[in-house]
Amino acid sequence: MPERIAEVTALLAEVLAPRAPLTVIVDGGDPGAAASFASCLAAAFPSSSRAWSIDAVLGVTGPGGGLSDSALNVLEPATDRILVFLRGGPRHRFAEGDGERRAQVVIDHRDPEWPVIRQIHPDLADPDRWYLSESRAFFAAKATGWDTKFGDDMPRYAEAVRLAGVRPGDVVLDVGCGTGRALPALAAAAGRVIGLDFTPDMLDAARKAGRDQCADLVLADARRLPVADAAADVIFAAGLVHHLPDPVAGLTELARATRPGGTLAIFHPTGRAQLAARHGRTLRPGEPMSEDRLGPLLAESGWQLNSYEDVPDRFLALATRH
Repeated sequence: MPERIAEVTALLAEVLAPRAPLTVIVDGGDPGAAASFASCLAAAFPSSSRAWSIDAVLGVTGPGGGLSDSALNVLEPATDRILVFLRGGPRHRFAEGDGERRAQVVIDHRDPEWPVIRQIHPDLADPDRWYLSESRAFFAAKATGWDTKFGDDMPRYAEAVRLAGVRPGDVVLDVGCGTGRALPALAAAAGRVIGLDFTPDMLDAARKAGRDQCADLVLADARRLPVADAAADVIFAAGLVHHLPDPVAGLTELARATRPGGTLAIFHPTGRAQLAARHGRTLRPGEPMSEDRLGPLLAESGWQLNSYEDVPDRFLALATRH
């Protein structure tokens, strides 16, 4: 069994074993992926925890007639059942259904040799048990080729920095800086810039690109920033908030690190619809980054939403610290 698959199934077995007897239903992914993953998961449980039923569901006929759809769309979570969704597969064939939304466990399975847990329902496990290690595994695999794949959007970062109103003398935290694509523009506009990311491989890529010459690079978890209260004038958060397991807690930590009247810029170099399409899905009402949800989330965590822009080549929400 590949090491990464063994790590993921061992973690899930550790989380789920105390809940036996129980049925686990695995769906999604490439043809045969659910059956393979279900077999690996079953093998991860010790012999003393065999009061289990591990099933692979290969799809049902959807309401459109003859369309392959996730079987999880017709199954409701229950106290004796855990739904596991494998995100991926050819053309993301299950993406339009609600299988992922209904599942208590979501696994990125686009590379079957490198599965990564992307969500475990908090009733099953606190995010501290899985979020950091799994997110590092997710981004570490992408760090080397990140700038090659996305490097042409650097001008969009520069424009976002301009629109955020970064000024000379400002202390700016680029939280979730990745390979540091925003750092040159931030450094040109501000006083001191600190780039923080929790994936060592991403920071290594930033150093190789020379971006440590314009900013301090710090290994840090966005949920627990190693800075004093009210230390920042501006927080730049590109591609960060939608990855946080608890957006309110994450935004509250960003507020703690920002002075009253300071600015939060939530940015992505494509609009939400374009990003969703890249991942083989469509937008749904009530998502955390939608305008009707983001405003209340920010208000709950110490911010006031001032502007919201979601166009094909940019998502930019600007907020002020109360």
